[in-house]
Amino acid sequence: METKQWYMEYKIHKNRPGLLGDIASLLGMLEVNIMTINGVEDRTRGMLLQTNDDEKIELLGKMLQKVDNITVNKLRTPTIVDILAVRHGRYIERDSDDRKTFRFVRDELGLLVDFLGEVFKRDGNHVIGLRGMPRVGKTESIIAGSVCSNKRWTFVSSTLLRQTVRSQLSEEEMQPNNIFIIDGIVSTIRSNEKHHSLIQEIMAMPSTKVIEHPDIFVKESHYDYSHFDIIVELRNTPEEEITYETFTANYTDDF
Repeated sequence: METKQWYMEYKIHKNRPGLLGDIASLLGMLEVNIMTINGVEDRTRGMLLQTNDDEKIELLGKMLQKVDNITVNKLRTPTIVDILAVRHGRYIERDSDDRKTFRFVRDELGLLVDFLGEVFKRDGNHVIGLRGMPRVGKTESIIAGSVCSNKRWTFVSSTLLRQTVRSQLSEEEMQPNNIFIIDGIVSTIRSNEKHHSLIQEIMAMPSTKVIEHPDIFVKESHYDYSHFDIIVELRNTPEEEITYETFTANYTDDF
């Protein structure tokens, strides 16, 4: 069988001396390798495991059910959230109603960049929306995430340096492996017909697209929220409200 990774998370009820050593010894006897280990929030420990035998993971779960000092919460193929939880020692906040919405604050830019980097590593068609007020670090995080994933980024529309509205891209820029960065306000409020056609072509490509201000993009185009795989919200503080009335008017002014 092929070697696979697993994520195991357990809650500690009594952190007695030698508890981790006992669990590590059990994993060693089963020849299940511990790739990464870290505390994940309060009295919870997460591990990335590796084995080429799925039955050993099933047996491990049954054996750990008999250990009184812990409760196994998760034993599954790792998600991006699981990998980052072990790496950073905390879970990314998710919307309780819309599970594809992930929330970050500016103090967590390192975690956000790591998250985007892992998402960008995936091949195929992915559409990511990025909400946030001006100068909170949206575009910079996308670029840093592209660097982490070792992929090239292409600005289709942006206001990072000056207002950019592309009407065509070079053959090198139109590679599906690139990360396409789209400003949802610029591409709808300031776009021309050629730019609109380019957006449609890029949206149909099997590639990763990151759309800043996705709510305006949805409001002013024929695309809807079902086209988005992930929505990321970035705030200066957890209480900050993301509103568009205060700055969308600036996009209609001449630069």
